[in-house]
Amino acid sequence: MTDPRTAVAAVVDPEIRVLTIDELGILRAVDEDPASGRVVVTITPTYTGCPAMDVIRADIRRALAAAGHPEAEIRTVHHPAWSTDWISESGRAKLAAAGIAPPSPVGAPGVVALTLAVRCPRCGSPETEQLSRFGSTACKALWRCRSCSEPFDHLKAL
Repeated sequence: MTDPRTAVAAVVDPEIRVLTIDELGILRAVDEDPASGRVVVTITPTYTGCPAMDVIRADIRRALAAAGHPEAEIRTVHHPAWSTDWISESGRAKLAAAGIAPPSPVGAPGVVALTLAVRCPRCGSPETEQLSRFGSTACKALWRCRSCSEPFDHLKAL
């Protein structure tokens, strides 16, 4: 039997396949009742109505069953709301390596960050422009680098 936290932390986000749900910061807790062996997993969606949550829940159940924990409860909590500040440093590095510009830290609650420039994840140039507020998924925007002319996704800061 594998540790349930290890099994769940390895679940890959279905929309941003280079990150696990742990690196993305949506995995909040994995608790196991020592008496019954029942596992309770707590997750927070990146935003209310995220279409990937059903797939994430199914992938968590599958990972836990494969790890020897077939009885699991998955709780979805919305408070506090997820923030891009919850993305781990290794997650930010993986995003950049995959050609997705990671978001800048948001900071204090209630502070609205203004993105003046996004560095190109391919060449590092700040000479970029937003082509569309909507990218390949709802949580990304489409940008283009003026230096290398490559388009890229930018994970929106929340």
